[in-house]
Amino acid sequence: MMSPLLAMLLASVATIGVAAAEPAQAKLLVGIMVDGLDQEYLRLLRDRFSSGGFKRIIDNSAAMTIDYGTTLDPTASATVLMTGAAPSVSGVGSQWRYDRDAMRSTHVFADRNALGNFSSTAYSPAALRLTTITDEARIAADGTSVAYAIAADPGVAIALGGHSANSTLWLDTKTGNWASSTAYGDMPATIATRNRTTPLQVRIDTMSWTPTLKPSDYPALPDHLKRYPFRYVFPRTNSRWLDNFIESPLLNREITGVARDLIANQRLGTHDGVTDVLNIAFSLQPISFGKSTDKRVELMDAYIKLDRNLEALFNDIDRRLGANNAVIVLAGTPPQNRRRRDDDRWGIPYGEFSTRKAVSLLNVYLMAVYGNGDFVSSCHDRNIYLNHKLITDRKLSLGDVRKEAATFLARMTGIDRVYTLDDILAARAGDNPEAMRRNTVAATAGDLLLEVAPGYEIVDDFNGSRSKDTTPMVECAATTTAPLYISAPDLAPQTFNQAIDARAVAPAVTRILRIRSPNGAKTAPPTL
Repeated sequence: MMSPLLAMLLASVATIGVAAAEPAQAKLLVGIMVDGLDQEYLRLLRDRFSSGGFKRIIDNSAAMTIDYGTTLDPTASATVLMTGAAPSVSGVGSQWRYDRDAMRSTHVFADRNALGNFSSTAYSPAALRLTTITDEARIAADGTSVAYAIAADPGVAIALGGHSANSTLWLDTKTGNWASSTAYGDMPATIATRNRTTPLQVRIDTMSWTPTLKPSDYPALPDHLKRYPFRYVFPRTNSRWLDNFIESPLLNREITGVARDLIANQRLGTHDGVTDVLNIAFSLQPISFGKSTDKRVELMDAYIKLDRNLEALFNDIDRRLGANNAVIVLAGTPPQNRRRRDDDRWGIPYGEFSTRKAVSLLNVYLMAVYGNGDFVSSCHDRNIYLNHKLITDRKLSLGDVRKEAATFLARMTGIDRVYTLDDILAARAGDNPEAMRRNTVAATAGDLLLEVAPGYEIVDDFNGSRSKDTTPMVECAATTTAPLYISAPDLAPQTFNQAIDARAVAPAVTRILRIRSPNGAKTAPPTL
């Protein structure tokens, strides 16, 4: 017969075993997306970072590189991360899409059935076909958890917030207010108060961007960049004050302030037995404004400033929830495939690709081959849209017309490659054909996709003349990969040497949270 003491010991061991096998549910998921995050800059600036910002994440996480397959804009990238599905499945291929019926470009999340909150423009997640990490967390909690998303851009904010966030917040580009939509049920009182009492347009004249460190403390710089510190101001007398502010690291500071307000006032992480969600998007893309084309100091300073912002954010979370009660996911998106044109004095080859000229010449050529008519309907974001009705009425093969048009455009100055939609959908296009296929939304894609040669500026004069205030930006080669860090209480720091498909991020995060994966996620997550 078992003694009472032995029975107690066995019961204790069993209890310990269960506790070890079933760690406590995370109180808060903090999803951080950083547009333009570059691994090389993280390495270069490591010794300049604080202990509680980037270093905290890098040293205490599962670190890996994620691959998006092709170049995607921030809205599409955020959607891939949150749904675990490619654009062809989610329906979100870019921030803007061309409406063939209306013959104009519209925001992918524009919705006439919604109303703007602190904005005259309305958006909703109706175009998003799938669930997201945020949705699954809310569903798992049966609505007893809360979820918020913050980004400068409405497309990114909605991708991060999904269908069921309590509120998604973005910066209205007309007023500088933090805006939302009636598609979401909540406009936090703390944010409404912020808009009314301390709006950005009232504070902007007092703001300036100066270096965090002494000029000589920024590494790997030539002497002439270390002599004089930069200083940027954002006076409202400048018509581009808000555009410039959004490009600057002061935007990241503003976003951090909003996030900290939500943590303090919306009881994030305090709901028993469920995981609340706070998703935030920052930017580290190079700025385009200012006189000099060499912005290395400014970019390094943006990293330093964001590091300090992250430290303040993490400190707030630790104070309110205690250490090791949050899952933190920091995912980068690649630096953009455009950069500011070099000064003419360097003699770097440069050209302009006019969309109006391309459409006009293509239409003349197709008329010479197939007879009179407007064969080209539009050009939008490197996509050429043909007139399907005219082609059908002429009883022509759409595939043949696409091939003929592609052959002509490929000979045009400034064009590197031209792909037909048929070749893209058949995975016969590009250096990574399968990635190009899955990242194309067939319903809104053009008949032809153009790749403009490096060193050329795309002048979109088909859709309106170029503004005199617009900084010339030329095409350049770009990577499709970015860093990813996942930090969780029971996750040991580790490094993955091979790149991970970006679609694997969502199922990896939901597995850590012990909830369902989004309904479009089918890529196996890495073993963590």
